[in-house]
Amino acid sequence: MNEAPPDRPEVPAGHYRNPVHADYFADPFVLRTSDPDLPRYVAYGTGRRHGELVFDVLTSPDLHSWTLAGGALRTLAPEAGTDYWAPEVAEADGRWWMYYSVGMGDVGHSMRVAVGDNPLGPFHDCGGDLTPDERFAIDGHPFRDRDGTWYLFYARDVLEGQRVGTMLAVDVLETMTRLQGRPRTVLEPSADWQVFQRQRTIHGGVYDWHTLEGPAVVHRHGRYYCLYSGGSWEGAGYGMGYAVADHPLGPWQEPLTGGRLLATVPGKVLGPGHASVVRGPADQDVLVYHAWDAERTARRMCIDPIRWNPAGPSVDGPTWQAVRLDRGLDSRSEARDENVTVETYRTGKQEYN
Repeated sequence: MNEAPPDRPEVPAGHYRNPVHADYFADPFVLRTSDPDLPRYVAYGTGRRHGELVFDVLTSPDLHSWTLAGGALRTLAPEAGTDYWAPEVAEADGRWWMYYSVGMGDVGHSMRVAVGDNPLGPFHDCGGDLTPDERFAIDGHPFRDRDGTWYLFYARDVLEGQRVGTMLAVDVLETMTRLQGRPRTVLEPSADWQVFQRQRTIHGGVYDWHTLEGPAVVHRHGRYYCLYSGGSWEGAGYGMGYAVADHPLGPWQEPLTGGRLLATVPGKVLGPGHASVVRGPADQDVLVYHAWDAERTARRMCIDPIRWNPAGPSVDGPTWQAVRLDRGLDSRSEARDENVTVETYRTGKQEYN
């Protein structure tokens, strides 16, 4: 059940109120299972340790009542890293594969994969760095296309270009434990709201550092949508945008105007982002994301509906009141930003490295 603070108003039946889990739970990823012997929804997030296990695992029947199941991943030797970030899990070949990064603090992160026989864990690292040629790689997102091909989207540091920083890339998964080794740029920073820190000292230089991270890809209405987060995860400028493509390898395009999916609501919700998309109980798409509360005590898991319109996706959020998850399912028009059309997109840089 929900772990609500004592002073939090009771939620009416059939409603939820963000955050849907009271404890720290950053970078939330939720999968929906089809096995009747498994919990309907399983969530993984960056957070606390459980002995030799990292990453909280939560279960839920409805996306808003969550129970802690324990830890997910057995840790590596300390020299491999001390900080584990942003797990995502995919089912393939009868097993469950967890993609995550590990490093020392915010330095030296690389992508790795672990495997388990149950989505609740434990997961065991498969050995080896998936991204040995990257300076820094985080936020792996496995995506299976309709033809069965698997891709890994992730964020990596790039020192070239007009706006230097962390950018989005994609590579083909030849197997669940090996990338093709030909990463393609998905999206580069393009706006000031994506600034992480000006005059940041990193990688032997000083840069006005931008950040795009947390890619999440879905195929809807004949097109691919890559949702992402941008800016500094610690600040009010952090939020979400998106890009579209006709193929997972691109070319990816972002809206010339608008295009923001989530942003801070002063005094209510701070820095919403790093999301995943899951089918809800009514078979609608739900965006699962984290956000700081107004007091910045923790990043916690939130949910709100996401819809796919001719003008692009829109999120009915961020919310902080008691609301229904199935709200708006019978609405005729879901467009939120009339200034965005399918014709007005900026093409992102595309190249093989």
